Amino acid sequence: QGFVSVLQNNSYDRYANNSRSLLYEEWASYCVFYKYQPIGLIRKYFGEKIGLYFAWLGVYTQMLIPASIIGVIVFLYGCATVDDNIPSMEICDSRNNITMCPLCDHACSYWKLVTACGTARASHLFDNPATVIFSIFMALWAVLFMEHWKRRQMRLNYIWDLTGFGEEEQDHYRAEYELQVTKKRMKQERSNTKITVTFAIVFGVILYRISIRAALHMSSYPAARANIRATVKTTAAIINLIIIIVLDEIYGAIARWLTTLEVPKTDKSFEERLIFKTFILKFVNAFTPIVYLAFFRGRLVGRPGNYLYVVGSYRMEECAHAGCLMELCIQLCITMLGKQLIQNNLFEIGIPKLKKLLRKRKSELDSKQEEELNETLQRYEKDHFLGPFVGLNPEYMEMIIQFGMVTLFVASFPLAPLFALLNNIIEIRLDAKKFVKDLRRPIAAKAKDIGIWYNLLRGLSKAAVIVNAFVISFTSDFIPRLVYQYVYSPDGSLHGFVNHTLSYFNVSDFQPGTDPLEPMHLGYKVEICRYKDYREPPWSSTPYELSKEFWAILAARLVFVIVFQNVVMLMSDFVDWLIPDIPKDISLQIHKEKILMVEVFMKEEQNKRCAAQDNRSSPSSTNQSPLQPRSRPVSHANC
Repeated sequence: QGFVSVLQNNSYDRYANNSRSLLYEEWASYCVFYKYQPIGLIRKYFGEKIGLYFAWLGVYTQMLIPASIIGVIVFLYGCATVDDNIPSMEICDSRNNITMCPLCDHACSYWKLVTACGTARASHLFDNPATVIFSIFMALWAVLFMEHWKRRQMRLNYIWDLTGFGEEEQDHYRAEYELQVTKKRMKQERSNTKITVTFAIVFGVILYRISIRAALHMSSYPAARANIRATVKTTAAIINLIIIIVLDEIYGAIARWLTTLEVPKTDKSFEERLIFKTFILKFVNAFTPIVYLAFFRGRLVGRPGNYLYVVGSYRMEECAHAGCLMELCIQLCITMLGKQLIQNNLFEIGIPKLKKLLRKRKSELDSKQEEELNETLQRYEKDHFLGPFVGLNPEYMEMIIQFGMVTLFVASFPLAPLFALLNNIIEIRLDAKKFVKDLRRPIAAKAKDIGIWYNLLRGLSKAAVIVNAFVISFTSDFIPRLVYQYVYSPDGSLHGFVNHTLSYFNVSDFQPGTDPLEPMHLGYKVEICRYKDYREPPWSSTPYELSKEFWAILAARLVFVIVFQNVVMLMSDFVDWLIPDIPKDISLQIHKEKILMVEVFMKEEQNKRCAAQDNRSSPSSTNQSPLQPRSRPVSHANC
């Protein structure tokens, strides 16, 4: 009766206390972060499904080491060459005396290009030729990671005797399906509504950025006006982070509710649909602000005298002269650090501790009674007061989103693999301590692979090639610099590149009510201001129309996207073909075992035939008369 009660409460006895103590000392301790995980012991204690998760996490973290080293080298290259970068030197040269057009209507005034010197120098740290090479490397890295994991998974399947598990696995019908099969309703339109909410929130943050920028320009405090860009960038990124963290928790519950409404037939179907919905909602939530900064901000602005307005008099945001790559880098940095430090690690530590405290409060026992009760309880009864195991989906989801951050926009943030590596070193030990100390021991479950998560990883690695091609081509200045250097530059260098990217605008062409309040802010009257775009000057026959340089650079950008995508995809497919999915020694062992199985089967069949022949021959020999001559014995040469 006690054993049945323990099973019903999901707190069955931990018979392997020695294994638990060993796991706590050799796996869950931060002092052993540099050691390999005891995957065999994890599988023995928790089962194959959890063992595969930690094996995959270990392979992923191990593969982040070379990516982090190359990323740091790329970043250091940008630091070492920032003083030799000609476009940055031209922007920082006060002798150029370039007057720029206002960044907003009425409240903003004219400004000097030299004031963007710090942003231009910082952008070069991430926008340099080395980032293109690093993007190609990361695309091949993703393929190598997938191949390495497939080989590791196959080796574990062989060691854990799971090679034939796929044929034996049975997927059972869910009780909810049997009860509600006649009430099944598809609610796909609800999921679309939740994604629309994310886009609406991002649009709200855009309006915040526009409003704060205008307010700071009107401020009477010089310090506020001097740090407008940094203030708007940082505060907007922090607001986006808070919204992402809040919506992540809401979307997780919404995805489960939508999946329950669909009433999937089997447990496996339910889990796969839940994972896919959760991934879509959380992916859109995490990456919508980043996609906006990378591909849309600064594209739909218009030009001085003919700007694009949204919601009345709100003008669309412009990028800094060095581009939006620096803001994209800041958003990625704050999102990665925030999600990893706040949402993942602090939540994983704080929430279990808080739940444990609440459970103690509910027990309504004083300290003495609780101490006496602990002395009488068995180990498995004490473990019943630990938190329940809710599955591996949150752990996988956290790492999949991180994998997307590392691969999708690595061209704009080469330090992303380093941040992911440092997080995962802590994450492995944090998860280990949570599984060993803070959660009830889950019922062991078999699995031969990581399931739908592998398909999501493969999809992200393919999408990363396309996204990085567009980031390099359209977000960075890599292509415009190449076109200028080899087509328009008189001496084949980047001297004059900044002036080439700036168009002219006659201030008399401002629309009424949009000209600056303080036209003499710089101390002199401005007649011509500059803005970043490729347009005809006001004195040409077609003033302010897109110039030939614009179309030449656009064509070069599109050509680069096509060439980059096809070359990297071809290289990735070649690496995929070159590396076999099954290690050679495991393949030979499986082949030998199949031969042995065939030999054993043939021997058993042969023995059966011999036994059948013996049974047929024995009655005839007993019926023979003793006076008759003995016949020759039955031949069993084939036996």
